[in-house]
Amino acid sequence: MPHVVTQPCCADGSCVHACPVNCIHPTPDEPGFATSEMLHIDPAACVDCGACVPACPVGAIVDGNRLTPGQAPYAAINAAYYPSRPEGGRMPPATRLAPVTPAPRVRRSPVPLTVAIVGSGPAGMYAADELLNQDGVRVNVFDRLPTPYGLVRSGVAPDHPDTKSITRLFDRISRRPGFRFYLNVDIGRHLRHAELLAHHHAVLYAVGASGGRPTGIAGMGGRGTGFGVDFVGWVNGHPDHTGYAPDLSDPRVVIIGNGNVALDVARILTAEPEALAGTDISEAALDALRRSEVREVVVAARRGPAESAFTLPELIGLTSAAEVVLDPWDRALVHADLQTVTDPVGRAKLEVLAGLPGPDPARRQIRLAYRMTPARVSGDGRGVDFVRAGAADTVPIAAGLVLACTGYRGAPVDGLPFDTAAAVVPNRGGRVVDPDAGRPVPGAYVAGWIKRGPSGFIGTNKSCAMQTVAALVEDFNSGLLAAPARPPAALDRFVRARQPALVDAAGWRAIDAAETIRGLACGRPRVKFTAVPDMLAAASAASVSMRESSWAGPRPGRRRR
Repeated sequence: MPHVVTQPCCADGSCVHACPVNCIHPTPDEPGFATSEMLHIDPAACVDCGACVPACPVGAIVDGNRLTPGQAPYAAINAAYYPSRPEGGRMPPATRLAPVTPAPRVRRSPVPLTVAIVGSGPAGMYAADELLNQDGVRVNVFDRLPTPYGLVRSGVAPDHPDTKSITRLFDRISRRPGFRFYLNVDIGRHLRHAELLAHHHAVLYAVGASGGRPTGIAGMGGRGTGFGVDFVGWVNGHPDHTGYAPDLSDPRVVIIGNGNVALDVARILTAEPEALAGTDISEAALDALRRSEVREVVVAARRGPAESAFTLPELIGLTSAAEVVLDPWDRALVHADLQTVTDPVGRAKLEVLAGLPGPDPARRQIRLAYRMTPARVSGDGRGVDFVRAGAADTVPIAAGLVLACTGYRGAPVDGLPFDTAAAVVPNRGGRVVDPDAGRPVPGAYVAGWIKRGPSGFIGTNKSCAMQTVAALVEDFNSGLLAAPARPPAALDRFVRARQPALVDAAGWRAIDAAETIRGLACGRPRVKFTAVPDMLAAASAASVSMRESSWAGPRPGRRRR
């Protein structure tokens, strides 16, 4: 039976290039690659060789004979992506492999190409990997937190460990020759852009978009309200969100928006706490969820079912893990959309929705609601008044907590221009552009969400970073990037003078090991440190160990000079 791509798919395309018969699509050279919710294996062309399995960084490809009940729907989803064939017909294996975009060749130079990458999430790590495909290139990765990997560590739901497993790829990248971590260093506070550029040919910003997008809804921001990004940061133990304390004493929560983050939040709120106890969820969140009185989460969307913002894999994952329901009004909307939608992925979403049961007050449940425009949050923060399309009256929904999951927003970057409306750094193909002068800003580049806005998936950042790196290397080869004004050895001294508490690769690995050991004691993959001082204390153990080893005197068998 052919192999099948399942829910954790990150869509970075690694499996595409590993396939010897070109049966995984869309490929990086096809128009739908950057926007596809997942990749698909053609069951008629797959020869079951398994070459794609080890290439997948998140374990999303499964032998069709070994699908679990929750994975079973993906066999049909993979097949539905491809044109129908006569019964019994088999598509011959393709002879053309999907093209692998070659890494841009860096010209030889008396001073090797040295790049600072600000941000250690997927975009930053993919950019580092692409640069280090060249001999002699040096990459220094900076992050304001003592721990790397951005939203993979702090934005992926705790109960999605397969998605988080892409950090194993990032760990391998961080061990490549020429790579250095400078963690717990805030660019803009400890170092300025111009100072960083003085030590590098170029600075590539991959700082993401960590803020919640404003909703414009009256009453949001008041008592009993919050943003999904705060909730996600809290359950993941992000240091910026340790003070967050959502009120879970009411039986109902309303979520405004129905993207993947909204479904993640709804699923966590209705999950059995002991099922989460085996994940890396923060201890504070786990304790709060154990005391939670929440029985129903209403996920309200402005648009109809056909325009649902969540992806098909996320919907299937939700329905296999939680009780998801529709009321009769919304069920009628689903069936109406089924009459007009022809796109295979869109129809598959609607078919899943059409099969959902009705509400059952006796069970914890997630209710999907459509055509609901929020008018205002009630003055006492105890619910939301909605305007429902086709209804004359306002529809009030009482709730103890209202969370806006309406997207992320980027923030200005020190020393660079900023497009306030789009919340991105203005750029052309990753080259930062001064909008007033209409020219590129020398030595400044962007990748990821700060480049293109909060769109796409983890793997989308790979092709995004490749585009930026290609532009950077082209500028270096053309002599447009000034050589660093300071020698390579000066950087470490300079950064430590500004931030003595910086965390290097050894420090991060000490934090990682300490969290893992903490988890072993209670049967969890890790118990995260959620406060920066605790992270620094764990990291300092690595520094002490290194100093002690250097003071231990000469190695046995060697003479002291």
